[in-house]
Amino acid sequence: MPAPFRSAPFELIATDLDGTLLRGDDTVSERTRDALAAAAAAGARHLVVTGRPAPRVRPLLGELGGTGLAVCAQGAQLYDAATDRIVWSLTLDRDLAEQALGKIEAEVGQVDAAVDQDGADGLTLIEPGYVMPHPTLPAVRIERREELWAEPISKVLLRHPRLSDDELATVARAVVGDLATVTMSGPGTVELQPWGVTKATGLALAAERLGLTPERTIAFGDMPNDLPMFAWAGHGVAMANAHAELRAAADEVTLSHEEDGVGVVLEREFGGWA
Repeated sequence: MPAPFRSAPFELIATDLDGTLLRGDDTVSERTRDALAAAAAAGARHLVVTGRPAPRVRPLLGELGGTGLAVCAQGAQLYDAATDRIVWSLTLDRDLAEQALGKIEAEVGQVDAAVDQDGADGLTLIEPGYVMPHPTLPAVRIERREELWAEPISKVLLRHPRLSDDELATVARAVVGDLATVTMSGPGTVELQPWGVTKATGLALAAERLGLTPERTIAFGDMPNDLPMFAWAGHGVAMANAHAELRAAADEVTLSHEEDGVGVVLEREFGGWA
């Protein structure tokens, strides 16, 4: 008598990139690649859900063999790798962004700012004092702040010379109100994005297009900007290197991004299903 059919435990795998799927050198280990392949053979879909804008995600998707959707810019962009275009996006109003930045600086003094421009070929513009948290990512240094607002943007990135990310994010949330959503995706990055937009809103939109549900979704992350994604997904997995706030909210904690933490969990969940 044939064994009864059983479906794989999860239909959707949502992974953050930096500090989660990617190692410190921006690569994905062979073990994790094999685990993702086994999950795909079992029928699961892999969806990248990242703070990086679409132009900074495109090369990574190519290396991973990704040809489907990716949630980018903290949920403000839905990118289709198969057609190399952004199929949905929401920009941050530049006047509201400037107002929000002014409110923050009124409380903490000057911050260094950068923006990710909207669009599949949008640039990352950085002020003279801004230091990119990921030196490998391309950026264009501008001379005057007003140049940040020259084109539509998906988000603003902030760094303070003295305050920690947690301290800067706490102040920003207190003064910005509904001008923008404040997220912390660090280390070294506090961000302003369109009000109400989070990784969860982008993930929900992508899942709806794919016909998939929260209950059958497993999500992996490492920073507080992954909290909404964990709240949406059926099962949230924090990396060992994750921020304490995310570890506290996770259903489980795996190994670090340098120790194949994503791959270890996927091997457990999908190893016998392919």
